[in-house]
Amino acid sequence: MAQTLRLPQIDLEAILSQQNPTIDLRLQPYENSTRNFLKAVTSYKNRAIATISERRKHQTMEKKKILEKTQAVEAETTDCKMREIDLVAQLESEKEERKEAELKVAAFTRQNAALDEKCDAVEADIQQYRALTQNWRREKDKERSLLSTHASKAPLELRACEKYLGCAIEGVDMNKLLIVFSNLDPAEPHREASFVLDLSTTTYKVLTASPVLPTMAVLVSRLNDSMDIYAFIKDVRVAYQQMVNFCFPVA
Repeated sequence: MAQTLRLPQIDLEAILSQQNPTIDLRLQPYENSTRNFLKAVTSYKNRAIATISERRKHQTMEKKKILEKTQAVEAETTDCKMREIDLVAQLESEKEERKEAELKVAAFTRQNAALDEKCDAVEADIQQYRALTQNWRREKDKERSLLSTHASKAPLELRACEKYLGCAIEGVDMNKLLIVFSNLDPAEPHREASFVLDLSTTTYKVLTASPVLPTMAVLVSRLNDSMDIYAFIKDVRVAYQQMVNFCFPVA
């Protein structure tokens, strides 16, 4: 709701009794109101000009579209007439081509007979290739059987390596590795230490460690600098070994 300016009540007797009589005409609110009114008028004018300009632009574009459609229809009509002329000429040409096609059919019949002879020769070659393929498959089956034999020995060799190195690595989740160290304490060979390494991001981190390794944060920071996972696993094992020796020294 627009604010309505009300004329203040003037106490003339009180004003005249002052030493320097003055009357506050409150010109500032009037000027502010006038200024806001002029701004509103200017804004309305600018919007009206913009609306008129937009409508003229829209009308110009519509006229252009109509003109383009008219030209396209005229061009399409001319093209259809030219196609009609071409079709008439094509019909005459097809009559001549039909006669030539009949002659070609007779020639193709003779060629088919020759192709049948070639097909018989190709079929003989196919039979020979099939025999070669069967021999190749038998050789591949022998190789596959040999590979399966080697593959069956791999788990035993892997367990032997893990026992020798005192380290086992396996995946526990997407982009996560469980590393388990053994043979850390000669007095208790079955004592183990383990941790889970998260490789899902470009910044590696250790999710859990058992037992807690005090220097793990420093080793992880060094890993993210070097990106050498193998060196990191080696350093963690050495750190666990030192912690075991410190907490449970050999007598």
